Amino acid sequence: MSAQEMKEYTEKIGEFSTHYHEIGEGEEVLLIHGSGLGVSALANWRQLMPLLGREFHVFALDLVGFGQSEKPRIEYSKEVWLRHIIRFIEAKMKPPVHIVGNSLGGGLALNLAAKRPDLVGKLVLMGTMGFHFELTEGLDLAWGSQPGMENVRRLIRHFAYNQSMADDDELVRIRHEASSAPGLAEIFASMFPEPRQRHIDSMALSEEEVRKIEHPTLLLHGRDDRVIPIEVSWKLAHLMPNAQLHTFPKCGHWIQIEQAVPFYKQVKTFLETN
Repeated sequence: MSAQEMKEYTEKIGEFSTHYHEIGEGEEVLLIHGSGLGVSALANWRQLMPLLGREFHVFALDLVGFGQSEKPRIEYSKEVWLRHIIRFIEAKMKPPVHIVGNSLGGGLALNLAAKRPDLVGKLVLMGTMGFHFELTEGLDLAWGSQPGMENVRRLIRHFAYNQSMADDDELVRIRHEASSAPGLAEIFASMFPEPRQRHIDSMALSEEEVRKIEHPTLLLHGRDDRVIPIEVSWKLAHLMPNAQLHTFPKCGHWIQIEQAVPFYKQVKTFLETN
């Protein structure tokens, strides 16, 4: 596979039919997307994958319930998604592998490092969950979102610092089409039903658990993030023994979109540094 040739596959991984993308050669990196109606690996990482694929062997999977992976009518939970990730790494990759996790994906990466440290090399956690915080309006909106063009525009305004992104009809159309597949809204609504604070708490590790995670970690956070408070990354950076933190000014929850090139450079430099 050439470094710039991105492939996509669908195959049975553990219990679930799993859709994933693969690009590049070298050290292995797994990208774990966030949550939200219509979210997928491609939606989260389409700008990063071709860049990171120049130096690394990159995998990006659709978690069960998202994208083009299987969407069974089950009780979704941290444990279900962690089991899916673990089985994917064991089936398709050669651990330990580097993990880049966004939002919910960051929380899952953090929990993976605590539960199965043998599978993880370095961690990059972007606008991450995984530590206690009070439910924000932005996250409540993301987890309670419904299909519809205006609903998509409203969600983009909460995710992005640059409010003009909500006027990008092409971006809105793509997100709207991705969120309008038959039955998708019903499946997504079953993942994070009210009261939603409990879903944040179920993802959160204790201070003691966080202190034990010794993997080299890069925390990235938009200074104007209205979905996951920047204080989460501040606290993690102070607790994790080998963590560093970089904040992006004039940036919301979509670092990988609003600050795509600086984001890539930060990730590349961190992963390449011994």
